[in-house]
Amino acid sequence: MALITEKLRAIMAVDPARAEIEFEGRDYSWGELSAVVGAIETALEAMGLAPEARVGVMLRNRPGHVAVILAVLATDRCLVTLNPMLPDDRLFDDIRGLGLPVVIADEGDIARPGMADALAASGSAAIVIGARLEGARLLPGHEQPKGPPATSPGVAIEMLTSGTTGTPKRVPLTRAAFDASFAGFTKYERKRDYADRPQLRSGVTMVNNPLTHIGGIYGLIGALMAGRKICLMEKFSVAGWVDAVRRNRPKVAGAVPSAVRMLLEADVDPADLSSLTAIISGTAPLAPELVDAFLARYDIPILSNYGATEFAGAIAGWSLDDFRAHWAEKRGAAGRVHANVAARVVDPETGIERPHGEEGVLELKGDQLGDAYRLQGSQWLRTTDRAVLDSDGFLFIRGRADNAIIRGGFKIHPDDVVAALHQHPAIREAAVVGVDDARLGAVPAAAIILREGAEAPDIEALKAFLKQRLIAYQVPVHIRFVADFPRTPSMKPSAPGLRALFREDAA
Repeated sequence: MALITEKLRAIMAVDPARAEIEFEGRDYSWGELSAVVGAIETALEAMGLAPEARVGVMLRNRPGHVAVILAVLATDRCLVTLNPMLPDDRLFDDIRGLGLPVVIADEGDIARPGMADALAASGSAAIVIGARLEGARLLPGHEQPKGPPATSPGVAIEMLTSGTTGTPKRVPLTRAAFDASFAGFTKYERKRDYADRPQLRSGVTMVNNPLTHIGGIYGLIGALMAGRKICLMEKFSVAGWVDAVRRNRPKVAGAVPSAVRMLLEADVDPADLSSLTAIISGTAPLAPELVDAFLARYDIPILSNYGATEFAGAIAGWSLDDFRAHWAEKRGAAGRVHANVAARVVDPETGIERPHGEEGVLELKGDQLGDAYRLQGSQWLRTTDRAVLDSDGFLFIRGRADNAIIRGGFKIHPDDVVAALHQHPAIREAAVVGVDDARLGAVPAAAIILREGAEAPDIEALKAFLKQRLIAYQVPVHIRFVADFPRTPSMKPSAPGLRALFREDAA
């Protein structure tokens, strides 16, 4: 049995009366969670779903969905993530194509028009849960799966990727990979080891990243196994996040880079954040200027990390000790590569390893990396990221190697253009994609979110600003000011969504 399974089973029984989830100002105990977990397990057993059976779950950041995650993972079944934020037609097509033995969702999602037809077409049974731990029940007419239950041996989660650069796909994440990943991550905590006996601990972990994304569900599972109380937020807002910090007084909280920008822009009172010793930020590149600004304003380090769905979490990150000791000299790094992961940087054409300090394509090796993504005939997994690795193991991500824009034969990396745009005082956040061009093949296009109260700069003046910082062919041809970007569930700008915006402009 995997450690993740053992730990989740054991932690539920330690103290049923202890509060485990705070949601919208109300506490929910381990006992309340366990009662719903038991009801879901009973329903799954009545369907004949043995360990390793695939269970589809429409995940939302609500207490009832935490109970579902526990019920599936603590019984060695495979959780197949479904994204309820998808439009109805895409969600129903996903369900029909997966042919899952059972789908679990809350009352609101089950009631969506067309859901019953999608379940019938896929032959799926359905369990309906209360969003706030009101219980679990079978959906009338969908009490049993129509065919033999499909299984995913050894897989804990079939995780839907964020789809930042294209169509989302599912990645099988094994229990062994999660064990290796959490073992590496736990090393960042003083006096704690992943193999420690499960126990309830003091402190609060804030979970505000969507559970449909690896950052959200990874943080949740880690907090459950660590025995820490969870402050669960359905979505991020500056007022809601700050209020949750004031109520719960956590030492560490999470915020994606766009959220950090919003907090700075809102000029939050430092007293409201006085409990924090650090902020954890992942899912998207974190500009070092943003880290410096937050540190100067609040004296709170922002600890970035680097990972991916395919890695079953992070493979590099900053510890608080490393930040205090090394940020000045390692400014801009994503952190230090975990001790149980090997990393190297290679020439993208020849595959020859490059010396420390030189840029190339990042390759990784470690137990938490899935076999399906390894290079053929090699133990190394080639990522799609341009990177620099220094002699101390600190990793600097320079951008993606697979979304380059080829403009008339010249290669443009969108991350370089974004970095230049972020230097403009009126710009809060920018995203850059390549759009088709009849003459040049493709050209860069920039979507821009302005700072609160800032006026949109003149387009030609903005291009002149960029020409002082970029090569002429890197300057965006199309520029659009937007209230917000089309985003993935992890709040990253969606490249397909952005391209669609500029196609609308062209039309």
